Amino acid sequence: MMLENTSMLVLPKGTARALQDVTGEPRLDIALLLVLRDAVAYRLGQIEADLHAFEAKYGMIFDEYRQRWESEDRDEDYQWETERDYLAWEALVTQKNRLENVYSWLI
Repeated sequence: MMLENTSMLVLPKGTARALQDVTGEPRLDIALLLVLRDAVAYRLGQIEADLHAFEAKYGMIFDEYRQRWESEDRDEDYQWETERDYLAWEALVTQKNRLENVYSWLI
């Protein structure tokens, strides 16, 4: 017999009721899963919008920008704004990949 790896989560009554009311799901485990999926999907949408802003600003996707960054030595790459954008853009790509992985567990 295989035992499932489970954890016990205790929720305040108000939180449990809110989960049920928001989702329309009487089972708390399913309600929590639905809220988590919605939250991750919402955050992924925000990240996508931020990524599109960088893509529009620089006219390319991050992988192309990173390749250019690493292979070319251009004066504008040493400006504070450009370095800040590179780090923020890279963080968004990393976070998107991580959240997409989390979302796949929630399906």
